[in-house]
Amino acid sequence: MDLTNKVALITGGAQGIGRTISLVLAKAGAKVVVNYNRSVDQAKSLVEEIEAFGGQALAVQADISKYQDAERLVQTTVQTFGTLNILVNNAGITDDALLLRMTEEQFDRVINTNLKGVWNMTKHAAKILLKAGYGRIINISSISGVLGNAGQSNYSSAKAGVIGMTKAVAREFASRGVTVNVIAPGFIETDMTKKLSEEQVTLWANQIPLKRFGQPNDVAQAVLFLASEHASYITGHTLEVDGGLVM
Repeated sequence: MDLTNKVALITGGAQGIGRTISLVLAKAGAKVVVNYNRSVDQAKSLVEEIEAFGGQALAVQADISKYQDAERLVQTTVQTFGTLNILVNNAGITDDALLLRMTEEQFDRVINTNLKGVWNMTKHAAKILLKAGYGRIINISSISGVLGNAGQSNYSSAKAGVIGMTKAVAREFASRGVTVNVIAPGFIETDMTKKLSEEQVTLWANQIPLKRFGQPNDVAQAVLFLASEHASYITGHTLEVDGGLVM
């Protein structure tokens, strides 16, 4: 799948699933903007890796939970590469606790990054995408937003909200040829899942029909497909990359 001359912006693109998404889109020919908040060393290293195989990349610091930071991020992308074609809203955080123990600060922090951040980015990117002649928005949700998960009333709410927002924006942008879709990953082997105990890993793996956790590349390849011309007739869709867990 060829993304030559396309410009892609990946929030939270410096590490974890975001890093793999950045690499996969760059290898497909896209000019990539790697957004990060605190992981500056990882972002710089990733840009160097992309440039080493002949790709074009730029690392930009921004806290996408902040409206003006999101605006600056989009403006920097356009100033550097001239346009924006593909927005991948991948940035996300967790701050788990049972509802009775969760503080308002914990709830607000997760909602502000995982849900408001997606709205901020979509808001500021919208006019550029609608004028570009080729527009793709791919939001990264989670099966926690589909199934719910104990101890994640903040995270599950945010990720379910991302699915609802995706459908609303897909309807708004469809007439202009901009597709808006969402990927809901299941258990993917990242630093986040490394926090699980061996007992928890076994418990969840036994509930997955494919009997294993996924890899970041499983999500990245789904992003590549939705970002490509091959997915031009798909919008408002939730693609679960979860080994069959949600069935």
